[in-house]
Amino acid sequence: MSEQASITASLSGDFRILGETPDLLAVEKPPFLLIHPSKPGDPVTLWDRLKELLAYEIASGGQVSLINRLDRETSGIVLVAKNAPAARTCGMTMARGEVKKEYQAIVTGWPEREEWEIREPILRLGEVQDARIWLKRGVHPEGAPSRTVFRVLKRVTHREHGPIALIHCTPFTGKTHQIRIHLAHSGHPVVGDKIYGPSEEYYLRFIETGWTPELAAQLWLPRHALHSCLLELDYLGQTHCWESPLSEDLIEFLKNS
Repeated sequence: MSEQASITASLSGDFRILGETPDLLAVEKPPFLLIHPSKPGDPVTLWDRLKELLAYEIASGGQVSLINRLDRETSGIVLVAKNAPAARTCGMTMARGEVKKEYQAIVTGWPEREEWEIREPILRLGEVQDARIWLKRGVHPEGAPSRTVFRVLKRVTHREHGPIALIHCTPFTGKTHQIRIHLAHSGHPVVGDKIYGPSEEYYLRFIETGWTPELAAQLWLPRHALHSCLLELDYLGQTHCWESPLSEDLIEFLKNS
């Protein structure tokens, strides 16, 4: 999928249904689609489209509850509870750390090891220092315990950008931006990451100007190359597992190698 096609899909609120039970719905979110409206005038969001899809259930007393959240630029699996009891059950399962989540990311450079683990604490940097980006987190000794395991899936040489790698990521904690922070801490930031990539200046410029040729030259992709590829949990005694293949825009980027 091209950059413009991805953006068009997000503006229309397109998504794919991966699986459904009487209580749960798993969908595949494209990049650039907001999960939930944050302010009046926001473009259509996944939540808006889900309300349309589940209108009958809502009219019958149901609801739309997003169990996991993905950043606007992250693609992949989002789990939805269709009623309040399911939302409570899944929420408690998530709080206990019993939801298995796996991701794939494209990073700059080739990691030295095939597998490695990062156990570095994370906090919002504005709590301990001046920060130009309010939402930026980072590794800090006063942060919350965080653990991510990484495994190299593929090493390639991009025809324009040199060595890059496709990484399988398993977070065992659920801190905001955890995978992106831990990969940057490893010395291999996610391709296209405006905050944790080459410089946070690119995020500030993006907020001011939108996507430009200059940013494209520095970041290579209009979004960070992170995809939620698997989500698994036990619900009422039954194991449910949903998988999502790597999104087409990231496959296309890897093909230029």
